[in-house]
Amino acid sequence: MSTHSKTPVTLAESVSTEVVGRTTAKTKVDKSPASEGKSAVLRRVMQKIIPGLLGVVVLLVIWQIAALNSKGFPTPFKTWEAAKVIFSDPFYIAGPNDMGIGWNVLASLKRVAIGFGLAVIVGIPAGFLIGRFQFVANMFNPIISLLRPVSPLAWLPIGLLLFQRAEPASAWTIFICSIWPMILNTAEGVKRIPQDYLNVARVLKLSEFTVMRKILFPAVLPYILTGVRLSIGIAWLVIVAAEMLTGGVGIGFWIWNEWNNLNVENIIVAILLIGVVGMLLELGLMAIARRFSYENR
Repeated sequence: MSTHSKTPVTLAESVSTEVVGRTTAKTKVDKSPASEGKSAVLRRVMQKIIPGLLGVVVLLVIWQIAALNSKGFPTPFKTWEAAKVIFSDPFYIAGPNDMGIGWNVLASLKRVAIGFGLAVIVGIPAGFLIGRFQFVANMFNPIISLLRPVSPLAWLPIGLLLFQRAEPASAWTIFICSIWPMILNTAEGVKRIPQDYLNVARVLKLSEFTVMRKILFPAVLPYILTGVRLSIGIAWLVIVAAEMLTGGVGIGFWIWNEWNNLNVENIIVAILLIGVVGMLLELGLMAIARRFSYENR
């Protein structure tokens, strides 16, 4: 009786032990990929951060060496001290031409928005027409090839002559310089659309407006965003040079004014700020491009 009564208990214990063992092993197996995944993510992050930090260190070392071997060139520490003063009150107003660096950046962004917005309004439809109709392409391609290589600052006197004021002349310069990437990229995107799409539209007797809206625009959108991203970089590049010549409020004029006052450390701060603003503009447009790319839709 004792032997028969102990047997079920022994089997139950063995089964329980086996189940616990399997559960423990499964838990270990399940935790292993998660830990490996975290380590892989950490490794990728470090692979991006460490090279960037090393690049910054190399830049600071070269900067320090250049400052020690050049008369009047500020060191990184002196530039940092100047930056703390500048950004302690970036939106002060002491006169019509004496404002904080924040107001100057906003004034430049306003001019860029006007000129760049006009380039979008004109350039993208022009790119559609050039890519869609060969006659229009043959008519405008020679003009684009002639005007596109012209230096941005060469357009500024034309703007001053046409508008008689510095503000619209700066917007004109941004417009004429940033329109070309949008036209060319949009036209190239239209040309790369498969002919089968257009044949189906022709069979269905779709109107030209419907073809533009339903077929061309969705297919060409990645090319449009690439042209827009290139154009915003050109626009932000041109406005600094244009403001140095036209004066008034703006980051370009602010840099020129600091040069006249021999505040070289303030100029370096402004250069770094221009780079940061330009980088943020491009990153924003890249995020929009990724949002509307076919891989993410």
